Amino acid sequence: MSDTTHDGAITMTARPSADDGLSPAQLASKYGLTVSGARPGLTEYVRQLWGRRHFILAFSQAKLTAQYSMAKLGQLWQVVTPLLNALVYFLIFGLILEANRGMAVEVYIPFLVTGVFVFMFTQSSVMAGVRAISGNLGLVRALHFPRASLPVSFALQQLQQLMFSMVVLLLIVIGFGSYPQLSWLLVIPALVLQFVFNAGLAMIMARLGSQTPDLAQLMPFIMRTWMYASGVMFSIPLMLEGKPTWIVNLLQWNPAAIYMDLIRFALIDDYGSRNLPDHVWAFAVGWAVLFGVCGFVYFWKAEERYGRG
Repeated sequence: MSDTTHDGAITMTARPSADDGLSPAQLASKYGLTVSGARPGLTEYVRQLWGRRHFILAFSQAKLTAQYSMAKLGQLWQVVTPLLNALVYFLIFGLILEANRGMAVEVYIPFLVTGVFVFMFTQSSVMAGVRAISGNLGLVRALHFPRASLPVSFALQQLQQLMFSMVVLLLIVIGFGSYPQLSWLLVIPALVLQFVFNAGLAMIMARLGSQTPDLAQLMPFIMRTWMYASGVMFSIPLMLEGKPTWIVNLLQWNPAAIYMDLIRFALIDDYGSRNLPDHVWAFAVGWAVLFGVCGFVYFWKAEERYGRG
């Protein structure tokens, strides 16, 4: 288009654009543009996560190898650390405070070591989950991948670490008179359910930790309280004998206590079903499904916000 000025000169004006007046959202829709890092649908997200399964496994193995790479004993610390914890708890709770009431020494020591190993599986998964996003911002910002891969890989790393510890645990159990039998196979479904629970809880903590980095400083106190309330060092029904039933049930039905008791029941001959709460397997499945599903959905809902700001 052209216009004539007062002195007779001709000037050219721009032709009106077909995009004039369109909002940014309308422009993006018109030209097929999408938000960078936009959250996919839940089904698509699951498909993407499954497609990264090899990355999740390789990442967890690399983290596990690097964890003790600077220590002279290397991977042996995966077993030595929980064993030292168990020894300290035995000296304090078993000998001084006599928390082994109602249990013979050949039962209490495998009971205690099992509790320490199994609870550390959950504790380590939670602590790693808190830093899964905030501690890997470089990776999150540099590459496009489903962010749930990180907390899941950290939970898988802790499961692999537990597998090393389980070899020592089985030797301790055998050394104190509980020999292999079919009930030992119950350890497999118990650990699978605990892994699902841990992964879901790690995803919840990963989202919270990405928003509130100071949460990592608070979590050790929360985990210590949870440990003392879960019967790691003592039998809940024996220690709380004479207390209101609802208190005993509340402590026994908490997920950490549920998974510890199932594995103790599977491995220790004299730790019979009388020590388990009612409907123990139903609670084990319920906790795994609840935290596994809800944790995954809760994490997925903030997918596009991770690594920003």
